[in-house]
Amino acid sequence: MKKHLWNGFIETVKREVVPALGCTEPVSVALAAAMATRELNSNPTQIEAFVSPNLMKNGMGVAVPGTGMVGLPIAAAVGALAGDADAGLEVLKNITPKDVALAKVMLENNAVSVGVADVSNILFAKVIVSNGTDTVTVIIADSHTRVISIEKNGHAVFIADPQNTTQPMAGNNIFEQVKAEDIFEFALNAPLADIDFISQAYSLNDELSKEGLTGKYGLQIGAIFQRNVDRGLLSGGLLTDILRRTSAASDARMDGAMKPAMSNSGSGNQGIAATMPVLVVAEHINADHETAVRALMMSHLMAIYIKSYQNKLSALCGATTASMGAVAGMTWLLGGQFSHITSAICSMIGDITGIICDGAKASCAMKVSSSASAAIKAALMALDGIRVTGNEGIVADDVDASIRNMSTLANGAMTQTDVQILDIMVHKSSAHK
Repeated sequence: MKKHLWNGFIETVKREVVPALGCTEPVSVALAAAMATRELNSNPTQIEAFVSPNLMKNGMGVAVPGTGMVGLPIAAAVGALAGDADAGLEVLKNITPKDVALAKVMLENNAVSVGVADVSNILFAKVIVSNGTDTVTVIIADSHTRVISIEKNGHAVFIADPQNTTQPMAGNNIFEQVKAEDIFEFALNAPLADIDFISQAYSLNDELSKEGLTGKYGLQIGAIFQRNVDRGLLSGGLLTDILRRTSAASDARMDGAMKPAMSNSGSGNQGIAATMPVLVVAEHINADHETAVRALMMSHLMAIYIKSYQNKLSALCGATTASMGAVAGMTWLLGGQFSHITSAICSMIGDITGIICDGAKASCAMKVSSSASAAIKAALMALDGIRVTGNEGIVADDVDASIRNMSTLANGAMTQTDVQILDIMVHKSSAHK
């Protein structure tokens, strides 16, 4: 066992698995706006935001918590007027209806604009606020909360160390010497006290799931599953419970519920996908607290490991890769060993690779539930000794090679897919105006 990596694993999970209120792309813009307003020391009269194409894609159609509205302009406005600049991805946790009303007035007065920045960064948000006398600019890049510069009236207030702003995900280097089996061994053998913090993922995402099951949010995927169980059109049981409870959490999150998700790799949906299926299986087998914690840690760290090979945002749906983390925890809970886990992950790569990310919006709950369904299917196949083999498609015999093959596709050919997706979305949006 590579115990010398364990502290790095713990630090990585603590950095990448954090509470997030709302979709993290508009929240990143809100955070930049909140930080800019704090430096301005007064409420702005004008707000300009410039974001990378990927951030624009994920911010155009998603609800902003507590506002009843979608899109980046309201996120920038309410973040500037009422955001907590010290709260990270929970920047909007204290906003009030009065704050939202004032933000809407700014939008009505055309005091807020959002455009696409010509930058190479996958994740980039530049927010400029002005009160007529002073102007402050805040830039966040490469990670949802990583501030790289703050300027006031053209003078630098803060410039980040370039060495800490060049990597897509801080801490990626730890995975250069890691294989999937190292994560499996860590999750099973690390002292419980060192990893018990991951249990917060259970409490936050389960609360979000319960909120989604009220049927008040989004496409009501989770609630629809429940209603059809009640009608007798679906049977209850493990599969239905996984789909019902996982999609319900995404329903609530994507439609602006004022409850945080425990995120993974900068995404609430990825956090939900890595948490809820594992929890449902743990409850189904009556797992004790330690067993559930180890399964959750295995899931979340495996999801981070898989995502570390890919751009932070891409045309490949992140819920699919997060669910490949979940399948590790689920397979182990159901009695599988590492060989079964590798089979399950490879089968998922052979199954759902290529599901596109066409922005954050209510229908993400469908992709979350599809990914969860693929995960339990792959887990059960693996436990029966069946997998997608290395002779098929992009899947290799070795799980780590399969992960790299999928990531090569995401970072390579699918970058043009991303350009095409955004082009369709922008032109569709223009046609509706």
